Amino acid sequence: MSDNVSTLAGNGTNKPSHIAYQVRDGKDKGFWTRIGVAWTSRDEKGLVIQLNAIPLDGKIVLRLPDPKDNA
Repeated sequence: MSDNVSTLAGNGTNKPSHIAYQVRDGKDKGFWTRIGVAWTSRDEKGLVIQLNAIPLDGKIVLRLPDPKDNA
């Protein structure tokens, strides 16, 4: 696929539609580390994911951005 992220994003903006986190289990609560972002694909049938890190354990969770993150 030769398209880059900006041509695949379907939300009409460079702002990501989701934030990617690595979530690892902890004793009392999970540890969340931001590892990337995602955009809705142009055809709106999937997501384009850009990761800055690849976790070796835990899981990847995609979440909608918190409004406070836009401040």
